[in-house]
Amino acid sequence: MEADLRRLWSAYAVSTYGTWLAFGAFPLIAVQALRAPAFAVSVLEAAGLAAAAVCALPLGWWVEHRPKRPVMIAMDLARFAAMASVPAAYAFDVLSYGQLLVVSVVAGTANIAFTAASGAYLKHLVPRARLLGANGRFEGTSWVATAAGPPVGGALVALLGPVVTVLADALSYLLSALGVLRIRGGDVSAPRVARCHVADLLAGGRVIARDPVLRRLFLNSILVSGLIMATTPLLAVLLLGEYRFSAWEYGLAFGVPALGGFAGARLSTRLVRRYGRHRVLTASGWLRSLFPLGLVFVGPGVPGLVTVIVVEGLLITCMGVFNPIHATERLHRTPADHAARVLGTWSVSSKLLRAGLMAGWGVLGTLTSPLFAITVSGVLLLGTPLLLPRRGFESDG
Repeated sequence: MEADLRRLWSAYAVSTYGTWLAFGAFPLIAVQALRAPAFAVSVLEAAGLAAAAVCALPLGWWVEHRPKRPVMIAMDLARFAAMASVPAAYAFDVLSYGQLLVVSVVAGTANIAFTAASGAYLKHLVPRARLLGANGRFEGTSWVATAAGPPVGGALVALLGPVVTVLADALSYLLSALGVLRIRGGDVSAPRVARCHVADLLAGGRVIARDPVLRRLFLNSILVSGLIMATTPLLAVLLLGEYRFSAWEYGLAFGVPALGGFAGARLSTRLVRRYGRHRVLTASGWLRSLFPLGLVFVGPGVPGLVTVIVVEGLLITCMGVFNPIHATERLHRTPADHAARVLGTWSVSSKLLRAGLMAGWGVLGTLTSPLFAITVSGVLLLGTPLLLPRRGFESDG
């Protein structure tokens, strides 16, 4: 089991490093290579998310009834092909805004299916008592990749152009597929059924709706994610366009703070042992809603760069503590034969809301200013902790 967990973690790590190496690549290409305005950059992110979520809606059911490792390999290969098409088109000077949209949809759809399959497989692979530690390990890896990827990616963009990191991201999916292929343990799948009914597609949502703790975690999770991510295209326009940050400065602004996420993920298990899951999740959930409002003070030059690093660092540290507890509680409360559908429903709902908020914030940022729209998001985030579960988890005593 431990060897297979290492192989699964290795596959996750390499694709995550690739993804964060290419952090902000599409907005960067849209702004610098295609000269897209703020609204178009927001639409690029939003349309890709929305279309991917719609395409992925039946995927939770499909993934549930199939062995998970072949699904993960297939989704890695799909992501490789989609991302590799961007540098190929750029090399022949035929890259277009429309192609970026299509690639966003394909990669986003594959991401949803991969996430559902890998989460269900992790629940199968790791005993219940070790899930928090395993989730903390994956979370810590994610934040280390987030710390290292954007600055390195920004430097590569400055040296070699805006699509080199997209090529690296594509290759990382190929390596991830090889890593999953090396896993030798068993697999898991729900019994095959002949047809998919509408009720089967909604089964994940019913599991979430019936459990009050799961329901509150779901609402809090997708709303916080949506409000934070809605400002990402606008922040790219603000920093890269209006404030003239270089590509490496932009990468640095989001890379350095991720070290806080790694520290938070490492602390998460220790804090839970001392204070209990519910207390730690609630405290970190409240704190992560406060810090995004600090982006209202972002300006040009070194002070602006420092402001982004400090604000994002505090936010991401809290997320590093919160996310493994959230992921563990979600898997604990989800029946094994519904895990892929619950995770798929969670991912689809999050992406649809995120897409809608990105589009809305793109309009708001165009009618007012990117900084004003970012401020509105920060104010609304202050109310999201009210959705957190109000009672302790079962094992907290």
